Amino acid sequence: MKRREFLAGTAGVAALSALPRHARAAVEFDPRPGDWRSYVLTTTLEIRAPAGAPIGAIEGPVKAWVPLPSIDEAEWMVPEEDQWRGNAERAEIVTDPASGARMIRAEYGPGIPKPTLTVTSFFRTRDRGGSLSRTGTAPLGDEERARYLAATNLLPTDGIVKETADRIVAGATSDREKAKALYDWVVDNSQRVADVRGCGIGDVASMLESGDLGGKCADINALYVALARASGLPARDLYGIRVAPSAFGYKSLGAGTEDVSKAQHCRAEVWLDGPGWVPVDPADVRKVVLEEPPGNNALDNEKVTAARDALFGAWEGNWLAYNDAHDVVLPGSNHLVAFLMYPQAEVAGLLLDCLDAASFAYAIKAAPITT
Repeated sequence: MKRREFLAGTAGVAALSALPRHARAAVEFDPRPGDWRSYVLTTTLEIRAPAGAPIGAIEGPVKAWVPLPSIDEAEWMVPEEDQWRGNAERAEIVTDPASGARMIRAEYGPGIPKPTLTVTSFFRTRDRGGSLSRTGTAPLGDEERARYLAATNLLPTDGIVKETADRIVAGATSDREKAKALYDWVVDNSQRVADVRGCGIGDVASMLESGDLGGKCADINALYVALARASGLPARDLYGIRVAPSAFGYKSLGAGTEDVSKAQHCRAEVWLDGPGWVPVDPADVRKVVLEEPPGNNALDNEKVTAARDALFGAWEGNWLAYNDAHDVVLPGSNHLVAFLMYPQAEVAGLLLDCLDAASFAYAIKAAPITT
């Protein structure tokens, strides 16, 4: 859709199937920097009372938080504008001081029958590729390096995490060799588990202690990030959402409809001297293994190997990055969330289930914007 049409409210939602690239062979997966693509993401909340509350009214104050695009990278992701409307007594943009993650915080008084909030975000993104061939990137600053080497509540860097990382990178002579050894190990040893709720929680120590490396993107990519940090490589999770189909024909690696309420996806990056931030996504390799038609594919399947080769150093720009925040205390609340990738709300101090969009309730829609 055209931006002016969206703002005027006169145009319908553009079809997500209108892809910016020509049709490609089924086993090609080779993202490269190219044209920028513009999107609009609309998050709509109609906050409901928890089970057992009086019908027709929500007792107690209500608060809500909706993540905004906060990653601004000149090469691949540019947030542009955020708008919001609803019946909140107060709504404002707030920032997590530790990470810079931006969000809309809305507050409602008690007894509002239907607290509502609609947040609209405009942004541009494009494919990443050729990252490993870059040279001369300015060094990571001391403060950033310390942050992206630090442990978090669910990503420790000592104990079994450090022991495992040391075994994996033994014999590696460069940071790039370490990063690739960790990537291959995570791909070879993890599994995507379909019945894990949401994107998982990323409790890395528990995964390693149990020997069960199954989960989804927030588990598998967190495992990579923790192992990288334990190996002395700055790394970060990037929490976001898929907004369009894959232009390479991968059904499992894109949004199938305009409704992306359940299309959240966590990606990862590792910092290498010279190239700088390098995209990695072992979780998406395991997603292709499990979900790409016909499903339950072998690791040597053509589509799996194509994705595996590309996703160490590249990824497709059909995805929005919200932030890289861990252990976020929701501003104006005592609640701590492991990461900020979903809308959050509390009613009378009770944090609602952000993974149950229908009961919460919220809906997220994405559409491309044409100029």
